[in-house]
Amino acid sequence: MKKPYPDATAALDGVLFDGMTIMAGGFGLCGIPENLITALRDSGTQGITAISNNAGVDDFGLGLLLQTRQIKKMVSSYVGENKEFERQYLAEELELEFNPQGTMAERIRAGGAGIPGFYTKTGVGTLIAEGKEHKDFNGETYILETGLIADVSLVKAWKGDKEGNLIFRKTARNFNPMMATAGKFTVAEVEELVEVGELDPDQIHTPGIFVQRIIQSKDLEKRIEQRTITERGEE
Repeated sequence: MKKPYPDATAALDGVLFDGMTIMAGGFGLCGIPENLITALRDSGTQGITAISNNAGVDDFGLGLLLQTRQIKKMVSSYVGENKEFERQYLAEELELEFNPQGTMAERIRAGGAGIPGFYTKTGVGTLIAEGKEHKDFNGETYILETGLIADVSLVKAWKGDKEGNLIFRKTARNFNPMMATAGKFTVAEVEELVEVGELDPDQIHTPGIFVQRIIQSKDLEKRIEQRTITERGEE
């Protein structure tokens, strides 16, 4: 299988359909597959269930898909930076499945590992636990959470080779590695695409077996979600 594609539009050709579930990596605006998200928006795909830690901001990341009303449901843990998300949710135009952040990470990891469900104490006694199976272990109550999988996972890495082996850098190594394993079909966007053999095998975070297509990012825009500065001399 030839995995490198010339651009994001070509890499998504033939794998998108209305009503699909996607996973999109990233934490805030760090490590998001911005070119793939833009191509997804331009595809016009409708009725998307998006599994992502957050919904980007109003004009970047998954916020682009909220603007065009292509997302019908978000499975997320933090959505506080997107006013359009807030407006759609409060107007009951958008479904939301809210998850504690650690629970969401484990649900994705479990889905990629073929684990259908697991028990956790997180959320017991809160709205998160409503309607979920409860079980006691050693005198403590836990709730059942299910693993998550997606029709397509869109991930962003620092470096990748033409076989799809990926290396993530610092904070961008967030939800991306586990999402790569939890997609039935995974498309990776990398800042630098190299030849096979150029990556140190000991540094690879995601083996290429999990990646079906790969592109090199174009027109990179590394935004800061919230910029906080102080005057010189202040702590």
